[in-house]
Amino acid sequence: MTLGGGYMLPSRDGHPIAAIGLGITKKTDGASTREAYSLFEYTIPPETDGPPAHLHTREDESFICLAGRLDVHLGGRDFVLEHGDYLFLPRDVVHAFRNPYGEESRVISVVSPAGLEKYYQALADLPPGPKDISVMKKVMAEFGIEMQLPPEVG
Repeated sequence: MTLGGGYMLPSRDGHPIAAIGLGITKKTDGASTREAYSLFEYTIPPETDGPPAHLHTREDESFICLAGRLDVHLGGRDFVLEHGDYLFLPRDVVHAFRNPYGEESRVISVVSPAGLEKYYQALADLPPGPKDISVMKKVMAEFGIEMQLPPEVG
């Protein structure tokens, strides 16, 4: 629904991006916010890991838990986000998240400045099937994201 240049989207509505094995719904992006921020609604199925440990060099993130619970590892600390909880994930700090619980988690992610939507789309545009880690690292590097895998995995 357009509101004099703005718009309203119900929960779970927006532009779906099939990128990292999670439900990613783009609610707004840099084109709408003069590159100030992008905003996503993540749906993390029960007993599902998110992306491997990584850091962003270009943007800060914020998570707001809408439903369920989400485990987040941030800068050497562990957090459990529950309904209404907010977590700030600054750039240049290693983080990862997962949903080890028996219910779906839903999280709003605000990313500032905008641009992460282009990264997700680049991942979604890769051929289907298992992903080559060297290709993933190359795509991540193009968007200022660094994977932080343990040495035995790298």
